[in-house]
Amino acid sequence: MKEFLKSFFNETFWKFILVGLINTAVGMGAMYLYYNLVNDNTLIAFTINIVFGSTVSFFLNKNFTFKKKGSTGSSVVKFIVNIIACYIISYCIADVLVPRILSGLSKTIVDNISMFISSCLFVACNYVGQRFFVFKKNTK
Repeated sequence: MKEFLKSFFNETFWKFILVGLINTAVGMGAMYLYYNLVNDNTLIAFTINIVFGSTVSFFLNKNFTFKKKGSTGSSVVKFIVNIIACYIISYCIADVLVPRILSGLSKTIVDNISMFISSCLFVACNYVGQRFFVFKKNTK
């Protein structure tokens, strides 16, 4: 178990965290600006977060974190599949659970907390998907 943890939380993990801080700032910044200044639709706001943050994430993770060489085409397709799966999982879980748990609070507070939790769940799913599916190292 110790060896698994050591190999999982290696340099790649910490690079992913650094890239994640950057793309999270971009994505969540756009999401909260849209939600609080333009329209209080959480689905659109969260989608904006994913589009902006994921675009930054793809290029930084491909070139910096995972240093994936070769064609971008297959990586883009896998990346999009991964993002869609993470998006559905994280948004649905937070959209269902948070309003039930925080039912006594205002809609705006519940929505902001829900979007934050969605984003956290998305990051966790996304790391696993990018590391072991999208930018998986060839073992040849």
